[in-house]
Amino acid sequence: MYTTLMKKIEQNKELVGVLGLGYVGLPLAVEFALKGVNVLGFEKNAEKASSVNAGTNYIGDVVDAELKQVVEKGHLKATIDSARIKECDVLLICVPTPLDIFQKPDMKYIQSSCEDISKYMKSGTFVALESTTYPTTTEEFMLPILEKSGLKEGKDFWLAFSPERVDPGNLNYKTRNTPKVLGAMSSEGLELGKAIYAKAIENVCTVSSPRAAEMVKILENTYRLVNISLINELALICGKMDIDIWEVIEAAKTKPYGFTPFYPGPGIGGHCIPLDPFYLEYVAKKYHFDLTMIHTAGQINTQMPHRMMIKINSALNRQKKSLNGSKILFMGVAYKANINDERESPALRLMDEVKRKGADVTYYDPYIPTVTTEAGHTYKSVELSDAAVAEADCVVFTTAHKAFNVENIVSRAKLVVDLRNAVKTKRENVVKL
Repeated sequence: MYTTLMKKIEQNKELVGVLGLGYVGLPLAVEFALKGVNVLGFEKNAEKASSVNAGTNYIGDVVDAELKQVVEKGHLKATIDSARIKECDVLLICVPTPLDIFQKPDMKYIQSSCEDISKYMKSGTFVALESTTYPTTTEEFMLPILEKSGLKEGKDFWLAFSPERVDPGNLNYKTRNTPKVLGAMSSEGLELGKAIYAKAIENVCTVSSPRAAEMVKILENTYRLVNISLINELALICGKMDIDIWEVIEAAKTKPYGFTPFYPGPGIGGHCIPLDPFYLEYVAKKYHFDLTMIHTAGQINTQMPHRMMIKINSALNRQKKSLNGSKILFMGVAYKANINDERESPALRLMDEVKRKGADVTYYDPYIPTVTTEAGHTYKSVELSDAAVAEADCVVFTTAHKAFNVENIVSRAKLVVDLRNAVKTKRENVVKL
């Protein structure tokens, strides 16, 4: 069966199934399809499946023309019919892995995908998980479900883990030119995975096992969490000492070795960085191990929206105003600049914080027309008129979109709290993080 599948891959005759056509799955599906590989995308959301089949794009990192091209050529199709899994030679799982209300990994999407695969998978299939998760997921969580099919890993199918590496809005690194890490449960699975992924990814880096690949993803994002949390804590103490943290960072960057700049803000957003430490903490408990540094970094990040609410309140107090009853206009709700992604955005938690204190909350974001916060409040982006800025008691920069005319906003605002270094010069009405 190994030889049969490898021959299909070499002849470009394999059918690749991608489970989940979101910000990871759709770009990957398009990359395979651009190389002439036939791809079948599986979606639980019928509207998304219909959009793909119509060649209509809904992911920022996918080029509209490329999606349309591969759909028109018949290389990419989407379906809501899980039974078609039996047609596929390769199955790549790209589903969400959120946290539940107790901050534990919510595995329902991976479990559902594995149950579908177990039900319909044919012999001789390569399966890989791309979703961010905790180490040992592939071997201890997925494998038992998949083998309920009666098929055995390494004999009837091959199982691997290859973590997604997606940086929404990155103009330099996309799916194709971002190196791919791959760890498989068998040497045959590793060779098949390399041959498959090499069609869509320029550089495939192999490791010894799925759990090593899972830990690679956790390391990458925990590294960022710890360093961003560190700079956020330093920013807070710099504020108390009347030191400009942005000036400090720029000066530190002149050191040509031993320093990598990270930047403060109202918290960390996106699907991966705020969540990964909780994945690792979850599995560490099974090994009776406490992740002290990572836990502390997570706490610092979690507290940032509350601390930023205090900063806004203090800035208003200096103008003899109360947060209760004040009109607060938030500039940007995306978790980072120039994208339309508000997942885990600290801006949303900050909006809830000031709302609880009685503030009148509005926001403007050219990329995100409507949002719902964790507390269940739904807002629509307002028109950014001169009057809207002038009427606000405080304008808060929570995202530094390039589309913002910062100078115009600052010149008309009564008070600005800048949490993203959007304002580059000292101004009397501007309070910096």
